[in-house]
Amino acid sequence: MDSASSRPAVVIDNGTGYTKMGFAGNVEPCFITPTVVAVNESFLNQSRGSAKGNWLAQHSAGVMADLDFFIGEEAISRSRSSTTYNLSYPILNGQVENWDTMERFWQQCIFNYLRCDPEDHYFLLTESPLTAPENREYTGEIMFETFNVPGLYIAVQPVLALAAGYTTSKCEMTGVVVDVGDGATHVVPVADGYVIGSSIKSIPISGKDVTLFIQQLLRERGEHIPPEDSFEVARKVKEMYCYTCSDIVKEYNKHDREPSKYIKQWSGVKPKTGAPYSCDIGYERFLGPEVFFHPEIYSSDFSTPLPAVIDKCIQSSPIDTRRALYKNIVLSGGSTMFKDFHRRLQRDLKKIVDARLDAADAARGGDVKSHPVEVNVISHPIQRFAVWFGGLPYKSRIRRIRSKHMPYKSRLQRDVLKPLGVHFP
Repeated sequence: MDSASSRPAVVIDNGTGYTKMGFAGNVEPCFITPTVVAVNESFLNQSRGSAKGNWLAQHSAGVMADLDFFIGEEAISRSRSSTTYNLSYPILNGQVENWDTMERFWQQCIFNYLRCDPEDHYFLLTESPLTAPENREYTGEIMFETFNVPGLYIAVQPVLALAAGYTTSKCEMTGVVVDVGDGATHVVPVADGYVIGSSIKSIPISGKDVTLFIQQLLRERGEHIPPEDSFEVARKVKEMYCYTCSDIVKEYNKHDREPSKYIKQWSGVKPKTGAPYSCDIGYERFLGPEVFFHPEIYSSDFSTPLPAVIDKCIQSSPIDTRRALYKNIVLSGGSTMFKDFHRRLQRDLKKIVDARLDAADAARGGDVKSHPVEVNVISHPIQRFAVWFGGLPYKSRIRRIRSKHMPYKSRLQRDVLKPLGVHFP
């Protein structure tokens, strides 16, 4: 047995907004950090300015530029405190855009955060369902040639999100994954563990758009928030106060009737002067998540609600899988964590399905009634990092599928905890 097989695998889920990383066997990621890199541009400028200088000066500047960088929250704080550090986001809309920056990011994840030797661990990385095959080749090239990993598996994110349901419900590998991340939203049908690629739907509205919409609403209302801090305030308002309402008109009336009950206060400190400031958080609380159900309030370029996109996705799938897909709609991603988001999604989708069945019955003259379609949207506490959680015991998943009759506790003990030396009391 080699050393890598006796150690837990490293699971890294790289998202547009955040990266979740940790070891297989843990119950949650060790680190959740923003997917951003801060590079010291002063050394690169020095190298360009001394193009006619000696070779040693250019070489030293290049080495320092390669070593002097930070990732995550530390990168954001460095860019605020110093003008020599520029932020670079390696992933845009779920796709890797800058491979040099991505390699630096992985380097810090492995050596500075997880503090492990990549030659002693197998690695599981994730990718977007619409990723080109060339990107998978680049990922393998970096992991094998730069980090010399002994083994690598690149999993599709929605499949892992569906697999995360093993721990919360019965083992189902047929369903629709609604993955709403910070930079991309995908609706992916999966049948028996295989992605139905021709039916994947993607919409240009994600968690970052909710943040930008809240920022726009606060600015239009004239709240006194420092411009350099407005995006961060909007993001925190989204994460702390936003919820999904059942009826937007009734929610407006509630806020107008009892403002003291629904309007929240936000207090902060101006980053430049240190002076305190405060603002009211009102309609933004329910208008932010509403962009998924009424996109026209945010942008005129896209006006199809998320429930309609899910319905189109399922209707374009093979006919023998549709009932199973409607029955198992799994939410994934931090932007699905709004209160009552799954209830609103299930209600609106049920209306669309029932209207289609009623129209079909009316077209037949009402003599034969269609069998009702069960619509079930599943929400669970781990959906924020469901992709990472689904990648935990990946090597033992086939064995677990074949032994569904075993209780979950015994399967977990046999396949995951026992190899790690952890036993139930």
